[in-house]
Amino acid sequence: MTMLLQGLSVCARLPLGPRTQHTTICPRLTKALTQVCLVQANSISFAHRGELCQAKRIVVKLGSAVVTRGDECGLALGRLASIVEQVAMLQNQGREMMIVTSGAVAFGKQRLRHEILLSQSVRQALHSGQNQLKDVSVPVLEARACAAAGQSGLMALYEAMFSQYSTCTAQVLVTNLDFHDDQKRRNLNSTLQELLGMNIVPIVNTNDAVVPPPEPNSDLQGVISIKDNDSLAARLAVEMKADLLIALSDVEGLYDSPPGTDDAKLIDIFYPGDQQSITYGTKSRVGIGGMEAKVKAALWALQGGTSVVIANGTNPKVTGHVITDIVEGKKVGTFFSEVKPAGPTVEHQAEMARNSGRTLATLRPDQRSEIICRLADRLVEKEEEILAANKIDMELAANEGKLSAALLNRLSLSPAKLGSLSTGLRQIAVASQDSLGRVLRRTRLAHNLELEQITVPIGVLLVIFEARPDCLPQVSSLAIASGNALLAKGGKEAANTNRILHELTQEALDIHGVQEAVQLVSTREEVEDLCRLDEMIDLIIPRGSSQLVRNIQRAARGIPVLGHSEGICHVYVDSEANADKVIKIVRDSKCDYPAACNAMETLLVHRDILSTPEFDQIIDMLRTEWWTASPTLTSLLLKTVGRPVVTVNSC
Repeated sequence: MTMLLQGLSVCARLPLGPRTQHTTICPRLTKALTQVCLVQANSISFAHRGELCQAKRIVVKLGSAVVTRGDECGLALGRLASIVEQVAMLQNQGREMMIVTSGAVAFGKQRLRHEILLSQSVRQALHSGQNQLKDVSVPVLEARACAAAGQSGLMALYEAMFSQYSTCTAQVLVTNLDFHDDQKRRNLNSTLQELLGMNIVPIVNTNDAVVPPPEPNSDLQGVISIKDNDSLAARLAVEMKADLLIALSDVEGLYDSPPGTDDAKLIDIFYPGDQQSITYGTKSRVGIGGMEAKVKAALWALQGGTSVVIANGTNPKVTGHVITDIVEGKKVGTFFSEVKPAGPTVEHQAEMARNSGRTLATLRPDQRSEIICRLADRLVEKEEEILAANKIDMELAANEGKLSAALLNRLSLSPAKLGSLSTGLRQIAVASQDSLGRVLRRTRLAHNLELEQITVPIGVLLVIFEARPDCLPQVSSLAIASGNALLAKGGKEAANTNRILHELTQEALDIHGVQEAVQLVSTREEVEDLCRLDEMIDLIIPRGSSQLVRNIQRAARGIPVLGHSEGICHVYVDSEANADKVIKIVRDSKCDYPAACNAMETLLVHRDILSTPEFDQIIDMLRTEWWTASPTLTSLLLKTVGRPVVTVNSC
């Protein structure tokens, strides 16, 4: 805006200032200033992918590489059909969909080529009087002529495809001049608004039959010129106040260096100001834009209040659902956002964990044990801070009222739980001395040739657990003991408790310089998106309900999942069992921590001990701990023992 005002003062006969009374301002820049103000008045774009599901008005831009075949003569009908299906589905959900499409030149080139070949073949046959035809050459076809010949056929194809879903379409052809003329721009806006109001999908394209070639560097300050369909889609999205612009191309998204190079990395989220870190490659085989033009258009649309995603529309594995995946907030392509997260991205966290995990794997067993023991000490030393954070989580969970009594019990921490947790970590530290480098099997294959199976670290583990904060130090210690890096994704209900427990874990890791080996994923990443990081994560371990395990197994793509099956935890008391051991085992298996997932659920007793003193001791212990017997056992006790058991509902 400052630069634009400076430009205005240059065009003025008198300098701008509070005392200026008579100025002659360049009309073109005046119009630009008005348009910039309109752009800035738009609503703020979505800050996170998860909010894209709220998008009401969506513009889908189909690049030339998406709609055309590999030979550039004709359309990729299968790809186009799947895109039309997704757009129609979103339209029928009540969203307002617009398409900015390429393809008229390719469609026209196919038609003109056939016409020329047919015409030359007929003339050649008449001239030679023979049925055998010589090779005929097709002259270079002018793009404007191809566009003129292809527009009607392209639109007829869209109408036929959308009619299969009872969706009506309308063709709108525009040029750059239509946006620079106020009256034409208002007419265009009114036409599109009326079409959207009638539940019609506008198919918008540049009128390539008459459009002049783009002028280099003709953009005004803050106003993008229509040089290609990327700039057209951005301009249209801002003019129509669209919530989301989806630009489909022939690459997965925006890379930090040209795709195909060894060190090229796909950028998940791109922020304004990051342009300097990008090295652009060559343009696609068709079209006149290229990734640099797409980024420029995307940033302009983002400034105007429209969220933007650049994704691949040619990959057969994802084309059938790429648009709907983006609208659902899934991690597809590159998302442009003006809001930078406070912490690192999950990709960066995984990279840090992998690098630090390699150092962790090289530590001596006593060094890894020292880290675990240090964490055990910190749990006791920071007891008050841990319980204070846990109290906040408990109050928030109770106010929301979404957690069951059993989950609230798992969420809760106490001095006794922390003490038991600290003791358990020390046991892990002792048992971890031979976790790595242990020979499990040795086979002699030949003389002086032996095959050994040795325990080694797996790599980067992703452990997903629900509202159980005590799980974080447990899995961290197991990962440290086995030399593995860890990404821990805990339930949001335990966010405050998990944060302080993770801080203590990193303090313990720091004594040997591997602080980043354990990362807590606390961003808005969906579990399904985490399961897509197959190049960074080596094993996923879900700890929670069977439904959670099934969801992770479905979402994981190329990453092994260490799941568990459902079952009932039984304790069986035989007639010859030692009474002292029975009391300790039964109490520990249920009464100490009944909400644990491996707590006893069924106590089976031999019929012969029902009338024995040993069974009376079990009943007295259960009565003391205020637990219950089943109705069947209660009625049986009344018949055999002659007295009921004090019953209280158990978890």
